[in-house]
Amino acid sequence: MAPLKNLEREFPIIDSNFQNFCASHGIFSVEDFLVHDLYTLAAYAEQNIASERLKEGITQVLSILDDMHQPWLNGMELLEDAKRNKHFLQTGIQGIDMLLGGGIRVGQLTELVGPSSSGKTQLIQVLCDVEVCLKTASNVARNHLSTVVYLDTCNSFSPQRIAYFLGKTNELASVQGNNAILQKVMSNILCHSVFDIFEMFDVLHKLEYRLRSQDRGVDMRLLIIDSISLLITPVLGSTSSQGRALMVSAGYLLKKLADQHNLAVLVTNHTVGGEGGTFKPALGESWKSIPHTRLLLSCDRTSNACNVTILKHSSMASGKAARFVI
Repeated sequence: MAPLKNLEREFPIIDSNFQNFCASHGIFSVEDFLVHDLYTLAAYAEQNIASERLKEGITQVLSILDDMHQPWLNGMELLEDAKRNKHFLQTGIQGIDMLLGGGIRVGQLTELVGPSSSGKTQLIQVLCDVEVCLKTASNVARNHLSTVVYLDTCNSFSPQRIAYFLGKTNELASVQGNNAILQKVMSNILCHSVFDIFEMFDVLHKLEYRLRSQDRGVDMRLLIIDSISLLITPVLGSTSSQGRALMVSAGYLLKKLADQHNLAVLVTNHTVGGEGGTFKPALGESWKSIPHTRLLLSCDRTSNACNVTILKHSSMASGKAARFVI
């Protein structure tokens, strides 16, 4: 949920004085109100010289919380929402789109799982994950004229590759036409470099607030995080449960953004060694239940072809596979 300071523009009552009052009681975001004793907070506000204005601020935050609650929906309403909003976004990669019955699903979290970046022999397989993300971003930005938010955790975002993909798609267009398309697509892709999980939370909370704002002025369809495992793995290293709690909170927030704002969320993960020399997705059992769809990517270095296999899907059997060349 949004930090209080991000709400001041839309709700002037949540000014610096109110924020400082809340901060003195350990409240920095709307979310903090959920775990705080509001009767105690109101009592402290009564003792303040600006008590009336502080109580108005508390009432405003409670109103914001009420607006954030999703209404109950019956079966027919859920069906209508699925028909109207929860469609597919094509990745632009025929093998993947055909395997998934049309593309990645809006309103859901899709995970691409590929080998770790350690070792020169696996470099081409790592690039396979990146290429799928870049190809999907360029395809959605071009065909839907929609905003794509790309969180880059490993300096993998390449505008040159997106320009290459667009050039292949528009081979018959004029130079002037290609430049216009390139400019439009590039302006629709917003890339943020994010290097730790707390920075990611900050970006996602700001994005959530922007999507909730009535004057957002953007039509966002796709959120990509490449790679989410690079952000989560460092906080899982300790023996405390805080790291797992942060991981689950990140997954919950991504699924919430996807469902409530009709986004397709695409994240990448790496593999780790399992029993008997096999490989399995990283981040463990707690993360396993979070993605709606998990796809395993592998590449054949001799042919540069990539294989994609369904590990998990909300409506398809696991084990189905396809090949593609980017």
